[in-house]
Amino acid sequence: MHNKTISELSRLLQTRKISATELAKLFLARIAQSDLNAFLHVDEALTLAQAADADANIQYQDFGPLTGIPIAHKDIFVTQGWRSTAGSKMLENYVSPFDATAVIKLRDAGTVTLGKLNCDEFAMGSSNENSFFGAVKNPWDKAAIPGGSSGGSAAAVAARLAPGATGTDTGGSIRQPAALCGITGIKPTYGRVSRYGMIAYASSLDQGGPMAKTAEDCAILLNAMVGFDPRDATSLQRAEEDFTQNIDAPLNGLRIGVPKEYFGEGLAPDVEHAVCAAITEYEKLGAKIVEISLPNTALSIPVYYVIAPAEASSNLSRFDGVRYGFRAKEYGDLQDMYRKTRAQGFGEEVQRRILVGTYVLSHGYYDAYYLQAQRIRRLIAQDFQQAFTQCDVIMGPVTPTVAWNIGDKADDPVANYLGDIYTLSTNLAGLPGMSIPCGFGIGDVNARRPVGLQLTGNYFDEARLLNIAHQFQLATDWHQRTPEGV
Repeated sequence: MHNKTISELSRLLQTRKISATELAKLFLARIAQSDLNAFLHVDEALTLAQAADADANIQYQDFGPLTGIPIAHKDIFVTQGWRSTAGSKMLENYVSPFDATAVIKLRDAGTVTLGKLNCDEFAMGSSNENSFFGAVKNPWDKAAIPGGSSGGSAAAVAARLAPGATGTDTGGSIRQPAALCGITGIKPTYGRVSRYGMIAYASSLDQGGPMAKTAEDCAILLNAMVGFDPRDATSLQRAEEDFTQNIDAPLNGLRIGVPKEYFGEGLAPDVEHAVCAAITEYEKLGAKIVEISLPNTALSIPVYYVIAPAEASSNLSRFDGVRYGFRAKEYGDLQDMYRKTRAQGFGEEVQRRILVGTYVLSHGYYDAYYLQAQRIRRLIAQDFQQAFTQCDVIMGPVTPTVAWNIGDKADDPVANYLGDIYTLSTNLAGLPGMSIPCGFGIGDVNARRPVGLQLTGNYFDEARLLNIAHQFQLATDWHQRTPEGV
């Protein structure tokens, strides 16, 4: 039962072949037995109360495709009842008085919350090693990282601890862990999913999205998550859309853009082999390959690591020990309390990014760094728009390598940052992007570590991306593979 997709579970629930309560208990039992450190907070009573509500709605024929479906939320979304920690000591025991909009929308659609998922502290990281609560293990190989910052979400779905999960993507944090854990994840166009109740990292980049086994499941979840929210100043008003409506459309004539910058130095041969094989599979499905150029790709790393820390230094200033969260036990005066609270409450990576962000925004450096980064950001967005005059979708690797071992890059933050080379530019441009499983690495160790194929679309092209991904998954079985013992 735990290996079934959301769409399959939905049919079983609606025909009452299984109840929401039985399904919730099944996944709660799997979570209790897991040693992946994917979940930070589980409350069986809260979960089963929601499941009972779903069963009552199904009994009275009041249901939708997500009624009774158990999911879990990345611990960057605030939730009533469950703790909302953002993976940080600063919020270790914080319980929000309200739900994030994405949580409300999924709850209104009938989902049952299984709990909160581990993540890099304040979503800052690419490996899920930066969580105050410890690293998450990759279910394919427990010696490996699951990717970050939504590593708990990706590991939970890959290990079948939940049929679906929410994630957030600031510089690749849905797509990268989805790739390294062999699942499907989509980052929508910036502004599609409300950021209200999402604990902020970098406000002009953060975007929530779904993670699941298949593209079809992601489409079902995304249907519930998108929509205008007046409480979010960056939320976009768009006509209602059903992302499953054209998911079965054929791909004849599809133009796939392959950026030459994605296949140069730094890309591991086994990742390149899997990605190229996937693109060849698309040719068999009727697509045409077009070589394109995204000339400013290499600049996405320095641009991102100026803009994101700058926004983080502003957003995280609210954590001062005064109103909520952690407060240092001993201090002299107010300024001393601020210093000690932040020094003790924030982890090393968060402190590093706050310091970088404060520096680039400081007098004398703003024009040289922050303003210049914003100008290059516009050039990166223009590169994509030029490319989309030649193609319908852009494909390439999600990461340069398969998952590395926990601890391998702990002392080299720059090496961690370089792992985001293929994902950052999508966020800087505000475009939608996906990762779908397309193979595994090569060698005794890497052969059990997944590879993801990245799909990038033009603005508001989520439906097309999901259709393209779904057709690939109908033709291949990479998304059906499961870690040993699952």
